[in-house]
Amino acid sequence: MQYYSEKRDFIRMRVEAPITFELDGTSHAALCIDLSSTGLQIETDANLEFSQGQQLLVSIPSSHKKLRGLTAETQVQRIEVLDNGRVALGLEIISMQ
Repeated sequence: MQYYSEKRDFIRMRVEAPITFELDGTSHAALCIDLSSTGLQIETDANLEFSQGQQLLVSIPSSHKKLRGLTAETQVQRIEVLDNGRVALGLEIISMQ
């Protein structure tokens, strides 16, 4: 039997939650696919040009009254154009607000 060894320092949590991200002062819709303590992966159909190192402000709202949502300054680490025309972005969390 083969055992899988996680190569990341932090486990990713599958989320699939609607989010928004801000780029150049404009807000865009996206879907958070997974989240860890150091980053997240999102998918968007926004017709935008992304580049590695680009910074995005990401907001994940909370549906619970007593739990604040997450707002984080992130940096694009990976860009993948998907077969369905959407774009997947791997984002590193730089700071949380």
